[in-house]
Amino acid sequence: MEQLLDLFDFGPFFDNIDVILDGFWATVRLALASAVLSLLIGTILVAFRVAPVPVLRWVGTTYVNIVRNTPLTLVLLMCSLALNDVLGLAFSKDTGTTYYWWAVLGLSGYTGAFVCEALRSGINTVPLGQAEAARSIGLTFTQSLRMIILPQAFRAVVAPLGSILIAMIKNTTVAAAASYAEAAVVMKDLIEKPSFASGALPLFIGVAVGFMILTLPTGFFFGWLAKRTAVAR
Repeated sequence: MEQLLDLFDFGPFFDNIDVILDGFWATVRLALASAVLSLLIGTILVAFRVAPVPVLRWVGTTYVNIVRNTPLTLVLLMCSLALNDVLGLAFSKDTGTTYYWWAVLGLSGYTGAFVCEALRSGINTVPLGQAEAARSIGLTFTQSLRMIILPQAFRAVVAPLGSILIAMIKNTTVAAAASYAEAAVVMKDLIEKPSFASGALPLFIGVAVGFMILTLPTGFFFGWLAKRTAVAR
């Protein structure tokens, strides 16, 4: 019985609550920046994939097929080791800032491929007659995509984009591969402390609850938004 109570010793967890919260703040900063950038990358990629220029279609298709079939850990290692350490590309003299932006770029580049495919499925729901009507009134491909096709495509894939965002938030736990310390890295460092010899289970539970606090409201929000923006066909 005493050993069971030791497993639920919340003392070390609350003693280090400030460190844990700092780790989750690092996760939130990484997720927010990556969400915006991955949406931008995905939009550009889907424009390439449906472009009338064969070279652009080839570039978009090649990027998506390669990145979607590459482990995220490998993408982040390439950013931190190959681009940063070997080639010496850095965003700042501060290593913390540099590793943060490499983690953002790696996670965004990876997630952007999935955003692209979600948007492409949304484009397929837009009636072909609308694109033909846009061409008949003199709109260019870019104008048609920006003003007619993409707005409808975004409305059609709100729920899938929400799922991609939730997956990206959970994927931030791999950011250690880019030498960026977020909630998962903080948890690992705390467990290695002698004070957590009998308090590891509360730490696992606390971090799991923390991620649920980040992801559950996100899922509910995108579910509500999908119903509000649904197009009756």
